[in-house]
Amino acid sequence: MPLIGYARVSTEDQTPLPQSQALKSAGCVEIHEEQASGGNRARPVLARVLERIGKGDTLVVVRIDRLARSLSHLLEVIERLEAKGAFFRSLTDPIDTSSPQGKFTLQVLGAAAEFERALIRERTKAGLASARSKGRIGGNPGLRARDPAALRKVRLARQDGYMERLNETAQDWVPHVRRLRPDMAWEDVLRIVNGPLPRERQWTQSRLLRAVNAYVRDGFLDETVLGRAGRRDTDDRLPAIVAGIKGANPEITLQEICNRLEKMRERTPRGRTSWQPSSVKMQLERAERLGLLD
Repeated sequence: MPLIGYARVSTEDQTPLPQSQALKSAGCVEIHEEQASGGNRARPVLARVLERIGKGDTLVVVRIDRLARSLSHLLEVIERLEAKGAFFRSLTDPIDTSSPQGKFTLQVLGAAAEFERALIRERTKAGLASARSKGRIGGNPGLRARDPAALRKVRLARQDGYMERLNETAQDWVPHVRRLRPDMAWEDVLRIVNGPLPRERQWTQSRLLRAVNAYVRDGFLDETVLGRAGRRDTDDRLPAIVAGIKGANPEITLQEICNRLEKMRERTPRGRTSWQPSSVKMQLERAERLGLLD
């Protein structure tokens, strides 16, 4: 099982060399280094690693905090790896999801996180009940009075919360949107975005468009991605979709592309639901002739 190393430092003054050396000593066949804040979930290097990692691979870090600063983010990454049949291992923490002991540790962490959330909910309910019994009315006085400044503050807070939630999922959709738009229609971009995602994390077109508009507004995406998609010949649609899948992961195999197309319920040129590597190869060759592959 190939070991894929990930090393992260927060500032330019720090060096990932000690982490890389430890990962190399652990047997990692490739090591990816990134300079980014641990609180930022939209890290481009990590996004590429998670997109390209394959079945049977193991993502390795020196310590858990090099991958995630919160338990929710850690569990989210491990869920993505498990969906691909991949594993996670930390060199200095007792987590190795390829072993029964590591899986047990992960289950304990997940249970602890759920217990903590339950305690917070109960304390909140108890506090509200106590306040009501003493005649206090909950809520913001400024909002009850429809004060413009208070309303604006709440609106900005909601926008910040929305952007924070988007940042947690940006690695799922931003690279695809940046690469495929406006050359590809939104419905096909959506199918490629949702292809590797579990059902509960898949996007609707309206949600994706809202997220893209928010990122364009804040300057994280160029406004050209919102441009009108040009007309594409019907015969060019399949090569474009296959090229989009290949472009997201140049190392993906023909069989993996077959699996992705079948999951997307994309039919072959002859209308069949089952894809063969030879058919995918033919579509890739057509995509290359059409200039759709880099």
